[in-house]
Amino acid sequence: MSVSSRSIRIGSRKSQLALVQTYWVQAELQGHYQDRQFDVETMSTQGDKILDVPLAKIGDKGLFTKELEVAMLENQVDLAVHSLKDLPTKLPDGLMLGCVTKRVNPADALVVNEKHRDKQLETLPEGSVIGTSSLRRLAQLRHHFPHLSFKDVRGNVNTRLAKLDAGEYDAIILAVAGLERLDMADRVHQVISSDISLHAVGQGALGIECRTGDQEILNLLKALEHKPTRDRCYAERAFLRELEGGCQVPIGVNTHIEGNMLNLTGMVASLDGQQMLKNTISGPCEEAEQLGRELAMQLRNSGAGAILAEIFAQIGRE
Repeated sequence: MSVSSRSIRIGSRKSQLALVQTYWVQAELQGHYQDRQFDVETMSTQGDKILDVPLAKIGDKGLFTKELEVAMLENQVDLAVHSLKDLPTKLPDGLMLGCVTKRVNPADALVVNEKHRDKQLETLPEGSVIGTSSLRRLAQLRHHFPHLSFKDVRGNVNTRLAKLDAGEYDAIILAVAGLERLDMADRVHQVISSDISLHAVGQGALGIECRTGDQEILNLLKALEHKPTRDRCYAERAFLRELEGGCQVPIGVNTHIEGNMLNLTGMVASLDGQQMLKNTISGPCEEAEQLGRELAMQLRNSGAGAILAEIFAQIGRE
């Protein structure tokens, strides 16, 4: 079989959401290249296997990506589809972010137990138990709603919803994007304003990782690239990378583009929500990564470095 006609192998996690996203990418590529064959190969990652430990305690260097990356480096698959928010900002040698797809709503969502269907985040009773596995969400919600109680929740979306419906939690926080992709938009009780919760870096976008310099794959992926989303996410990822923060630290962002100007808001908070640093920077889309780095340096100079050092000490990581 010639190189130009060989089957392209797409790597994916086995979770329902990961497969929905991967099959979407497969269908898009198949639609653009009808003479090519695209096969999906699935595998479980460390993050899928360890469900009884908070994510921040495990460490996040490739928590949901490492097994897929090994498969690419060993030429078992040609590309891997990730929720971009799960993809570390520093990739292994030999791999690169080959494509960023068009972003869907990156906001966080409040999902409530039936008994609170008449409530909003602002009106939940004191002591209500809110489930989240994200330190970013935890810190911001503690900052705005110190009267609420917070409890870790792990598992896939269906597992988390089952725990909520069984009464283990009064509400949980999930990504709007994930619920929409799973055709569960009806479970979004409230879209949380960015004034309350800045979203995760890359949230709502898919990142397709491939081998560095694999021109055949890079050329195929051009059909799925969405430049405005790419510029926004490159700025967000540069911000996170410069702060040396991983996916499991209280760092939030918000980006939008007006004309050719990219606006990036970034936030760093302490775990208890008592300290919160936030700032906004604007500049040309062509300077997306530079804007991210500059904003990170501004926040570090305002004390973000000390906040993050304390967080790493608290969760037992250097």
